[in-house]
Amino acid sequence: MDAASAEAHLQTIRTLMERAALYRRALAPVMALLGVIGTLAAIGGYLLEITSFPGFVTYWFSVGGLSVAAAFLLIRKQALAAGEPFWSPPTKRVTQAILPPLVCGLALTAIAPGVWQATALWAGLYGAALHAGGFFTPGGIRRLGWLFIAAGIGIIVLLQRGSLPGVHAHGAMGAMFGALHLAYAAYLRVREQRS
Repeated sequence: MDAASAEAHLQTIRTLMERAALYRRALAPVMALLGVIGTLAAIGGYLLEITSFPGFVTYWFSVGGLSVAAAFLLIRKQALAAGEPFWSPPTKRVTQAILPPLVCGLALTAIAPGVWQATALWAGLYGAALHAGGFFTPGGIRRLGWLFIAAGIGIIVLLQRGSLPGVHAHGAMGAMFGALHLAYAAYLRVREQRS
């Protein structure tokens, strides 16, 4: 085997190894689903006027649980349709990357002094989870993570300037966990169509 042929084979092996390391489930449908759930939940929370801290946390933890279950079922459906195992090595890597910030968000909610602080905390740590998981996925999910982190920091800055009405925290949750997910799903669709 000559040097050029060996180099070509080596490049093929590298490409296959990189593809095996990346999580390749279709993220656009998952992000769209999460965006719809986040948007509807924000509208529901606002209409129900859930402003107490325990009520807000219980409501949004329930929404989060529903979102995780719905995303799990959609990803499982994709895996079955592709004839692949759900719990693949890339899926394990992504899960291991996103779990620590999500667990921190869950635990630190107990010491958040109010709904806006919890909202900022969740946005920042969810953004950190997306950024960490982004190292194992194609696309710009790390940039989406940075948008969530920036939103969390923005809420903290606004809180330093004065108090914010508690009922409007649902609007912030909808903008972040609804609109940002929907915008990212649209971005992924356009990107898929180009390639």
